Amino acid sequence: MTSTATAASAAIDATATQAFIQRWQHNTASELATAQSFVMDLCQLLGVDKPHPTPEQTYMFERPVTFAHGDGSTSAGRIDCYLRGHFVWESKKLKDGERQAAATGSSRRRFDDALLRARTQAENYARALPAAEGRPPFVVVVDVGHVIELYAEFTRSGATYTPFPDARSHRIALAELQQPEVRERLRTLWLEPMALDPSRASARVTRAVAVQLAALARSLEAAGHAAESVAAFLTRCLFSMFAEDVGLLPKAAGSAADGLGGFAGLLQRWRDDPATLQQMIAVLWADMDRGGFSAALARDVLRFNGKLFKGAEH
Repeated sequence: MTSTATAASAAIDATATQAFIQRWQHNTASELATAQSFVMDLCQLLGVDKPHPTPEQTYMFERPVTFAHGDGSTSAGRIDCYLRGHFVWESKKLKDGERQAAATGSSRRRFDDALLRARTQAENYARALPAAEGRPPFVVVVDVGHVIELYAEFTRSGATYTPFPDARSHRIALAELQQPEVRERLRTLWLEPMALDPSRASARVTRAVAVQLAALARSLEAAGHAAESVAAFLTRCLFSMFAEDVGLLPKAAGSAADGLGGFAGLLQRWRDDPATLQQMIAVLWADMDRGGFSAALARDVLRFNGKLFKGAEH
């Protein structure tokens, strides 16, 4: 796709999103009248299939479920919107008073409690689904025309659904749909919800890093370095990166606010001068072995015992 076509597509997306927000922000109809229309319009905006009745009841509005109670009795319920293996969707249309109170901060608890009750209801629906279907990885709670909340449970084992991606950003205000990454997150609920599992992303990154480390190790060994020396070198590199990530290794004195820690800063600063880089890393690791002032960073560094850095300067 050309840059012109990409820009045109982005403009269309932005225009459609703004029209969607404007249409729903000012909608005052009841929950019954708006819940399904909101989902249908959102599906159109995201470019995903809309709910439709099927004999298998895999993707539909008002999906029937049966609750089994402890006394042996049962009762019937209906899920507002259900996509098997993806989500249970619970829609509400909160009263203006509750929403305005939350906006002004005078009674946010009432607003939060109303959505919490909807979340509990949605979780109960998820647990009432037939065992053969399994529980979906997501529960979605919506105050129609105002906010969408996401809760996830990726093991699908019956554990508690928790805010996704975290407690600070699981609640999506309607205006946030203007952000492409937010629309893409919602779109993924329909297309491949398990792709949002952080553990899968971590595994992908780990595999990619492992491949790169293996290639680097082979390259160093091919250059004539002993396998034991290569393994020790890479271990020290990885630990140094970990130390700076958790704040145990300071940035170099006078370094720019580039987000790089002490070790990464050395790699970046001397990347075009391998001989100097080798000497600077040797100095840093020797300083980390004994602790105290480090000439490489012009700062004091902690002592890292355990002999990981013993003899690293040679």
